[in-house]
Amino acid sequence: MSDPIRTDKAPRPVGAYPHARRVGNLLFLSGVGPRRPLDDAVPGNVLDDKGRVVEHDIEAQCRQVFANVRAVLEASGARWQDLVDVTVFLTDMEGDFKTYNRVYAECFEGIDCCRTTVGIDSLPTPIHIELKCVAALDV
Repeated sequence: MSDPIRTDKAPRPVGAYPHARRVGNLLFLSGVGPRRPLDDAVPGNVLDDKGRVVEHDIEAQCRQVFANVRAVLEASGARWQDLVDVTVFLTDMEGDFKTYNRVYAECFEGIDCCRTTVGIDSLPTPIHIELKCVAALDV
């Protein structure tokens, strides 16, 4: 059995998919970015007069994406401590990894989940970080 989860406490997905899906005692989160739930704005982005990102603040985006993941977990009946695997996508590995790694260590202190960080060229919206997470829940 598989249960889709949707919540208005996290930003709307940019496609036809739920925020998460529970299968047995596993919870699979769809990719979660740092857009704010209420206005879809991306924290830390500075845009030029044509709406292109000319500067971004990865710390602001990290903090927001972690808050968004937490919101999806809570809507699913899960906790931050239930995370077992996190895949992180960064669009500027060289420029952002050090700050991201520091904020990650702070926010995940005491949480021993597995982590993979991948450098990519772009994401479908003007964001610079996205997380794909798996949590294990009590049945």
